[in-house]
Amino acid sequence: MATSTGRTFQPLPDPADVCAQVRDRLALLDGLPLPGSGGTTLRWLGFADLAREDLSLARIAEGHADGRAILAELDRSDLAGPRSLLGVWAAEPAALQAVRTSTGWRLTGSKRWCSGSHGLDLALVTASAEDGPRLFAIDPSATAVQAGSWQPMGMARTDSHQLLFDSVEVDDDAAVGGPNSYVRRPGFGHGGCGVAACWWGGALGVIDGLHQAVVTGAEEAASALGRAVADLTATGHALRATAMTVDERPDDLALSVRLAAEIRVAVERAARSALDRTVAALGAAGLCQDPVHSGRVADLTVYLSQLHRARAEADLGQHAAVRTLEIVW
Repeated sequence: MATSTGRTFQPLPDPADVCAQVRDRLALLDGLPLPGSGGTTLRWLGFADLAREDLSLARIAEGHADGRAILAELDRSDLAGPRSLLGVWAAEPAALQAVRTSTGWRLTGSKRWCSGSHGLDLALVTASAEDGPRLFAIDPSATAVQAGSWQPMGMARTDSHQLLFDSVEVDDDAAVGGPNSYVRRPGFGHGGCGVAACWWGGALGVIDGLHQAVVTGAEEAASALGRAVADLTATGHALRATAMTVDERPDDLALSVRLAAEIRVAVERAARSALDRTVAALGAAGLCQDPVHSGRVADLTVYLSQLHRARAEADLGQHAAVRTLEIVW
């Protein structure tokens, strides 16, 4: 595997300001290669290492890095200072409406899954405008938290509340690109692949507990560990191959969307299999007596649920049906 199987991790921190922990690593994150720049493998390995350490940390870090990549691709890096912590809040653009004003735009509605709700300096949010979906750079402090909207079983420290936009005014310069520019760029698919790298790293963190159990004599867990290692090694190779393809054809929008669909389905299946096998092998004792292990299980369970597998597989099948079927190995 790309990350060391012998690495020992410290217990996860108490629920606190994960954003502050990401701020401590901004120099490292901003030094990661942009997707498609020739170092995409290093970028995704960076995400995977963070996810193996702490999935909540990786979620905020990946969002920041994706925000930087979006601004670079849309030629708007001027919107974020060198020490700014960024996030991307792109779920359900129809729930947030953007209306032109004499000086810019007025945003009204709500936005779900806003990771880093209280700790970001700048958020990139999608909203529906008369001319189509648009992306805006906003100050998160201009929004309000929907009470009770974030009570998760895992990933709690990502602070992913639903936020309310009560006629939030932004100037015209806050519009990033034009209508549909957020999705009509190769980086849209590249960003989806980066999330898959986080899932993969999170699965490695979960099976670290399984590995430790086998090392200390739980021979009955060896089979589960072996299967998990085989599955995650195979998808690790797939992630690397995908990164190499992104670097070879960085401007191919259709390819980037297809690659994201394929690798997300593949990694989710392997990660969920590793998760299920680990939970079954370590049993109730692992979930009830080991807070580090149970925390990682809960975090990965929530994070993987971001993908609606049946819908993603159906979309992938429909896409494959309209072209000559080609399976690359």
